[in-house]
Amino acid sequence: MQAFTTHTGTVLPFDRANVDTDAILPKQYLKSIKKFGYGDWLFDDLRYLDEGDAETDTSTRRKNPDFILNKPGCGDSSILLAQDNFGCGSSREHAVWALRDYGFRVVIAPSFADIFYNNCFKNGILPVTLPQSVVDCLLALREDSNFTMTVDLEKCEIRTGTGAIWEFKIDPSRRQNLLSGDDEISLTLRESSRIADFEATLKASEPWLFTEID
Repeated sequence: MQAFTTHTGTVLPFDRANVDTDAILPKQYLKSIKKFGYGDWLFDDLRYLDEGDAETDTSTRRKNPDFILNKPGCGDSSILLAQDNFGCGSSREHAVWALRDYGFRVVIAPSFADIFYNNCFKNGILPVTLPQSVVDCLLALREDSNFTMTVDLEKCEIRTGTGAIWEFKIDPSRRQNLLSGDDEISLTLRESSRIADFEATLKASEPWLFTEID
């Protein structure tokens, strides 16, 4: 997993509440079990005027000119600024994969759906919870199409070009895992020698557990 320390990027103002995971990545793209390659389908139903599927080349589809991601100055955004209850709905991790594959490193909102929030940490995306008043302030600042922001995980603060600074809170263990680029699998693999020693000891003391049954 890609480590996260400090990120500076363009802000995408996604001023909607209760954005569910089907809006982030529609169900027809869940057929793939790959963890990468979903960026072109992010916000698919909002982003394109015609229906698509995993076999359709997105370059041949008509983009919705009214959708924020298709507007000038927004295509290279890497910080998503959203509203309350972002990532609600089904538990599909594919939604986070699509955000990550498009290039988003940070999602900021007043609140997140629990499973979506947890999935972000597993995939190198930092979900930042800020009060509604602060989110509204940042949305107002984003009226400048070139608005950028720095998100500093080491200091747990957000900085803008105007000199404003906002602090945020995050669970210490999750913060450390993002800083080091670790997920549950990599943390487990660090203990591979101890796991192997345990299995060897168990096999010697209780060999019947390892007997093959015909």
